[in-house]
Amino acid sequence: MKPFDPRLWRLSRPVRPYLVLTVITGAITTATILATAILLARILAGAAHDPGLRALDPWTTELIALAVIAAIRAAAAWAQARHAQRSAAAVVSGLKSDVLDAVAELPPRRRAETRDEAALLVTRGLDGLIPYLSGYLPTLVLAVLVPPAVLVTIALHDLTAAIIIAVTLPLVPLFMILIGLLTRNRARNKLRAMTALQAQLLDLIAGLPTLRAHRREAGQAELVQELGENHRTATMGSLRIAFLSSMVLEALATLCVALVAVSVGLRLVFGNMELDDALVALILAAEAYLPLRMVGSQFHAAEDGAEAAQRALAILDREHHAGREAHEVVAAPFTITARGLSMRARDGHAPANLDAVFQPGAVTVLAGPNGSGKSTALHAVLGLASPDEGTVAINGIAVSRLGLDQWWSNVAWVPQRPVLVPGTVRDNLELAGPLPPEALARGIEEAGFADVLAELPNGIDTLLGSGGTGLSVGQRQRLALARALARQATVLLLDEPTAHLDARAARRVLDAVRRRAHQGGATVVLIAHDPSVLAAADRVIEVRASTGDCPAGATPQSTPTDARRIHGTSASVTSPTTIDTRPSDRK
Repeated sequence: MKPFDPRLWRLSRPVRPYLVLTVITGAITTATILATAILLARILAGAAHDPGLRALDPWTTELIALAVIAAIRAAAAWAQARHAQRSAAAVVSGLKSDVLDAVAELPPRRRAETRDEAALLVTRGLDGLIPYLSGYLPTLVLAVLVPPAVLVTIALHDLTAAIIIAVTLPLVPLFMILIGLLTRNRARNKLRAMTALQAQLLDLIAGLPTLRAHRREAGQAELVQELGENHRTATMGSLRIAFLSSMVLEALATLCVALVAVSVGLRLVFGNMELDDALVALILAAEAYLPLRMVGSQFHAAEDGAEAAQRALAILDREHHAGREAHEVVAAPFTITARGLSMRARDGHAPANLDAVFQPGAVTVLAGPNGSGKSTALHAVLGLASPDEGTVAINGIAVSRLGLDQWWSNVAWVPQRPVLVPGTVRDNLELAGPLPPEALARGIEEAGFADVLAELPNGIDTLLGSGGTGLSVGQRQRLALARALARQATVLLLDEPTAHLDARAARRVLDAVRRRAHQGGATVVLIAHDPSVLAAADRVIEVRASTGDCPAGATPQSTPTDARRIHGTSASVTSPTTIDTRPSDRK
């Protein structure tokens, strides 16, 4: 773990003025430490040598100077502490916002992988960065400035003491490194454990309505108690390491200062050095070790925050995308072409080597077993996921080179879990922007949502909760379909559109989709297992997954049958099959 990660300077604006202020206050503190030691040594040595100088009057100037130096040091400490909390809070707030923005821009698969870690960082993990910025960082600056200045000052007064300090001073960071090697995995393991604990707790909270519906919520008390105990164990383990490491560093620094004191004392006894030089060495010896000692204790106190910051910065670095070359989207109709499309999955590729053409004026259905990559293929078409192999092109232009906002303005997409926000039904229907009244009425009618509106207390102005609370699953599906069909989109991407619908509503939706394709010339792509949807398709493309590596560049072949079939190879798995099921062929 780096003492200070340069990415903080690059990615966080609030940290820059704070670091400059910390260096300035550190330099002022260093100067006041040296001046205080020299003045104290002069006063004490003078009073010891001359009884007439043991009153306050001869030292008025020196005492006033000491008071001014103490005031300057206190003011520097106050300014640093005052701005430390504000700057640390601003840095943490900025990092949280940046992490949220970075995760929100991730493709769905990557977002699911990063969700739990990002949730912990945003809710609790990054708060541990405040002790790092307000305590550890100022101490680190002092550790860089104070020991060299102290060594030079002591060397000018007592070379022997300076040599002893120069030899023993590296022992403090050496022991810090040894302690760090011993405990380097503790903070990482704690953050990992906290991520798992929070993920379990969030899953439990999300599942409470289901548990309550089955009257099994009381049985989760033991799980909550176990999560709390695991959290207590992880926290106490980190605190124990912090206390023990501080004790070791304190004992080591005490022994090193004792060596200097013994050396100075023996030379004073035998008359080999002046008292004022001895006092300067004794006063500054402790100051030489103090910053390093404090760095060790502050580092372990802020270790969790430093680890969380590194994870947050890793997310920001990983998702810091280069500017994409935004080509204008050509006018409709749109022909979507996938060539050798493969996306990595847990055990291989899903989809694997998909070759498909989605033509305007036709209804194309992606079929295949669960987990074969049908939804992932639509994510690639939308530009939400980048192909690991192969390409997806819109009218010959790769999706990765398109301006996504312009491309999305031509697309209506209904995922498996449609997005519904708190607000009225009208707000959710017009989520992508205001719609003409006739278009809104047509979409509602084609999706069969008019029957739902008739049952709602305030019709289209009925308030819904988060995720569509207030509607059944089937009613939410109809609302999402009505929203998609009301738009004048020339590309319709519908993932399991008839799921949760009865046969009558499903027929109405399929008829509307076919009209949009055949009469309106739209490019329609459906994902379905339902035989009625497959029967309504003009073309069915079977999507398959593969295990292991997926060879790219398979060449489609045609078979001499009424239905056109495209075969490919995918790690011993027959690759996507396209079946033309236009009405003339079915007859």
